[in-house]
Amino acid sequence: MYESTTTVRVRYAETDQMNVVYYGNYAQYFEVGRVESIRQLGYTYKDMEAQGIIMPVVEMHVKYLRPATYDDLITIKTQIRELPHDHRIEFHQEVYNEAGKLLTSGKVVLYFLDAATRMKTTMPIEMRDKIEQYFK
Repeated sequence: MYESTTTVRVRYAETDQMNVVYYGNYAQYFEVGRVESIRQLGYTYKDMEAQGIIMPVVEMHVKYLRPATYDDLITIKTQIRELPHDHRIEFHQEVYNEAGKLLTSGKVVLYFLDAATRMKTTMPIEMRDKIEQYFK
């Protein structure tokens, strides 16, 4: 299993009139966690796109447990629990507050697609080489 963490400070614009993070912003927090988890491997979305592969989101499931509020420092934990063997990759994500309390959990499913044809493809070999070590 591969796991990474990323911290983000909640900005005022991400909150609603109740001073609570608007629920739709968790999709962006999850994206930050995914992008940074790949970067922590030593690979980037930009590298992948340069190789002609894109990763659209095809599913997202979220469970909201507690609110995050303006100026909170939140930690996004991102896990890849299974090494992808085809066109599909699942990211399991959790958001914690500074006290370590779980605020939100979810799963996001993405596909690897050839950017030119939009046909399903497999994980780029460069990314696979970097992530395989976590599944041995």
